Amino acid sequence: MSSFYVTTPIYYVNDKPHIGHAYTSVAADVLARWHRALGDDTWFLTGTDEHGLKIEQAARKAGVTPQQHADRFAEPFRALTPALLLSNDDTIRTTEARHSQVVSALWRKMVEAGDIYLGTYAGWYSVGDEAYFDESEIVDGKAPSGHAVEWVEEHTYFFRLSKYGPLLLEYFEAHPDFVKPSSRFNEVKRFVEGGLKDLSLSRTTFNWGIPVPDADGHVIYVWMDALTNYVSALGGPGADKYDRFWPASVHLIGKDILRFHAVYWPAFLMSAGLPLPQQVFAHGWWTVEGQKMSKSLGNTIDPFDVVQRFGAEAFRYFLLREVSFGSDGDFSEAGLISRINGELANDFGNLVNRSLGMLDRYRKGVVPARGRADAAEDGPLLQAFAEGRAELLAAMDELAFHKALAAIWKLVGAANKYVDVAAPWTLVKQGDDARLDEVLYNLCEVQRVLGVWVSPFLPHKGPELLDRLGAADAQRTVASTAEWGGLPSGGHARKGDPLFPRIEVEKPAEAPAPKAKKEKAPKAPKAPKAAPKAEAADGVIAYDDFAKLQLKVARVLAAEKHPDADRLLKLSVDAGEAEPRTVCAGIAGAYAPEDLVGQTVVLLANLAPRKIRGVVSQGMLLAAGDGSDLKLATVPGDLPPGTSIS
Repeated sequence: MSSFYVTTPIYYVNDKPHIGHAYTSVAADVLARWHRALGDDTWFLTGTDEHGLKIEQAARKAGVTPQQHADRFAEPFRALTPALLLSNDDTIRTTEARHSQVVSALWRKMVEAGDIYLGTYAGWYSVGDEAYFDESEIVDGKAPSGHAVEWVEEHTYFFRLSKYGPLLLEYFEAHPDFVKPSSRFNEVKRFVEGGLKDLSLSRTTFNWGIPVPDADGHVIYVWMDALTNYVSALGGPGADKYDRFWPASVHLIGKDILRFHAVYWPAFLMSAGLPLPQQVFAHGWWTVEGQKMSKSLGNTIDPFDVVQRFGAEAFRYFLLREVSFGSDGDFSEAGLISRINGELANDFGNLVNRSLGMLDRYRKGVVPARGRADAAEDGPLLQAFAEGRAELLAAMDELAFHKALAAIWKLVGAANKYVDVAAPWTLVKQGDDARLDEVLYNLCEVQRVLGVWVSPFLPHKGPELLDRLGAADAQRTVASTAEWGGLPSGGHARKGDPLFPRIEVEKPAEAPAPKAKKEKAPKAPKAPKAAPKAEAADGVIAYDDFAKLQLKVARVLAAEKHPDADRLLKLSVDAGEAEPRTVCAGIAGAYAPEDLVGQTVVLLANLAPRKIRGVVSQGMLLAAGDGSDLKLATVPGDLPPGTSIS
């Protein structure tokens, strides 16, 4: 069994959690859940950074002790775990005794190596970054981050960082995947190649930190303190957990703290004689509707608010689907709703609903025998399964979460198309029970595979789907999806409620147009009498009248029974417009709602809206026949919704 150890940065307790904290935490959780599903011995760590001058100053301003301040602000970060459905195995706080003991031990190792000496430092210090900066790094009198700097002179212990420049470059050359993405690795290498200066490693201007061993008045530099959490949470060298999990498989961080993790931390570990982490992955930042997040602009995203309004799993899905992990991303509520409605509710949710609905209707919920699955329409589904799995495994190895989700949705799309092409409702009418069983089994198996694959991303909905299928533990691992057909027949599956209800967006009310002032118009001259209209023969209309009809291709997104009419179904259709249309159709005698989702139909688009039993219908679907023999007019091929029919 392989081990896998993933960490988030420890979050600084100077403010409330925001979208950046949620992003890193969710990514780490998905990796941890994925590796558990692979069968790896997995450990997932997060925590809070609670020392430093910023904390001491903030506590003094609030009239509390630094520990009281840390206790207060650490709590919201701990609350991210239940809110975001995180599965972290531990939450470290740097004010814990187990942490300070390991920091002190690491310091002594570095002293023994001859890498720490006493000196005097004079330079620019940023409280906001808890870091010193060279004169060349100061931009318009501020740190590169934009934080204010002040000139500081103090006696301090230094770390011989300059000694480790050549060793780091050798390590980088031997480990080309040490920092990801590659653009960040190039940034780190250029920084080291530019020459490293010894690093101030203690402070005497404040007290809130871990004391330097055997040096009264000095506290350990907050970044050495913070970085050591990855080892201290395992108990330090010699502890059982340390032996199981160190070195870390991946440190997930924001790009703003890359230098600390990819230069300082490896050098500290080299000095102490400890192995280096296998990888540091620096992701990008989030803007909000194109603007940088700022408290002054009031546009920071509160993850607790988003979860309360839209659900944790929808938020998790959006964060990892919207942007390539490593690049910057932009958050918008409209984008989140679009992914919920389009991908979670329409694509995935409707596939589950219609598949299990037909199983319930045609086989009373019993999973049928597998069959051969060698019909022509089975091929594309099985191909999408094989290709999707290969792409998913590769993407997760790369931490390319957006690609992983695209691979999963490739199978979702193929399965929706399979329903349309295999048409179980037609097989029922033809009495082809053997083929119907094959199709329904394939739809059940695709739900199982999807349930396994989405579970790291959707940790409640994925297992819920597997529960509905009655899947045993052995059928819930990634390995169980290596071959098609892992779901046993004879089990009982249940349809349940929709996995992801659509988010209904209220359109803003239009202001009434101002009344125009009435003016007397001059009398128009009398028009000459028009020639009498030629009358068409019985049953024939003029071409000009026919040309007024607007027929369009439309795709059925959702379907349900009309609340007040047994003969009617209420459909939501995509006609290539900004918003889906609602159409009432008298086809309940011929079609079950789940039979219709995904079908491409013909819509009479310019029919005046009409309220039918309390529901406004915005068009009409073309059909032939009557009662149970009625057939909708459908469009073959892959014409996009909105295509004109002439």
